[in-house]
Amino acid sequence: MGIEEYGGGQGPQADVLVVTTNDVPGYRVREVIGEVFGLTVRSRHLGSQIGAGLKSMVGGELKGLTKTLVQTRNQAMDRLVDQARARGANAVLAFRFDVTEAAGAGTEVCAYGTAVILDKE
Repeated sequence: MGIEEYGGGQGPQADVLVVTTNDVPGYRVREVIGEVFGLTVRSRHLGSQIGAGLKSMVGGELKGLTKTLVQTRNQAMDRLVDQARARGANAVLAFRFDVTEAAGAGTEVCAYGTAVILDKE
């Protein structure tokens, strides 16, 4: 699996900046819009579950599960950005992921943060 298959995040020309920090150097918060989030729940198909179970007996990375989690996180982040953009934000501060099991049916990933309008200082 190459780096592009298990990485994530934004490209260099993103119109909505997403950062894990509470502020951005060189910018000031003009307006706080409020919390935004992107949510998705994804399950694995039976074949990959069996393969992961066998792999877990011998140890090592579960590459299929890693790839699925990356895709799921990226989808949740895309939804967060879409919601922020729709509400008029140009940035999301204090960005985080929350990952939980969803009633044994799959993995729930929630991307969340605070939508704001930033102005360059």
